[in-house]
Amino acid sequence: MTVLDYSLQTIDTTTVFVTVASESSSTDGDAALDEYLGKSISEICPNEYTDNSKNHCAHFVSHVKGYTFGFKCYGMTNKGPKPGASIRVHEVFSECPLVGRWDDKPESITSCLAFVTSSKNVKIDKKEMLNVPAKHIGIFSGGMIYHYSNSKDQVVKQTPQQFKKHYKGSTIEVFYGTFPTV
Repeated sequence: MTVLDYSLQTIDTTTVFVTVASESSSTDGDAALDEYLGKSISEICPNEYTDNSKNHCAHFVSHVKGYTFGFKCYGMTNKGPKPGASIRVHEVFSECPLVGRWDDKPESITSCLAFVTSSKNVKIDKKEMLNVPAKHIGIFSGGMIYHYSNSKDQVVKQTPQQFKKHYKGSTIEVFYGTFPTV
């Protein structure tokens, strides 16, 4: 599905230009996301928040999607362009217009955010995720989830089934979230 965004520009009292911008179709989005595969966070973040001992999954997603709410990478370094990108998974989750269990994701949602954590950490009805270490985020597009692998220090893509194995345990679930507005 292509989403169109219209903006009007008045040149004089009789001439109006309409600019139409479209959100990438899932095929175009897949190609754009494929460009990130194998890249480290130092190749993605202009704010130099690139310490490999830190988690960069939400950081990667936020640079790609333009999310600037909550705590940001610029606040960690005071370097580079402001405002920086969001770096906390639970803050991104709470900004999603619609969230739910992956197994309940409507088929009409073919591109969204994917989260994996224990079901004990999530209150879907309140759009809340606890700020615990064992949580992860990626971008679902073209049937795959693109995410920043903190163990490999690079962007990878996996099936939703592989993504679920990010953590072990009987309460581990994948959740979806529709894209927050930027």
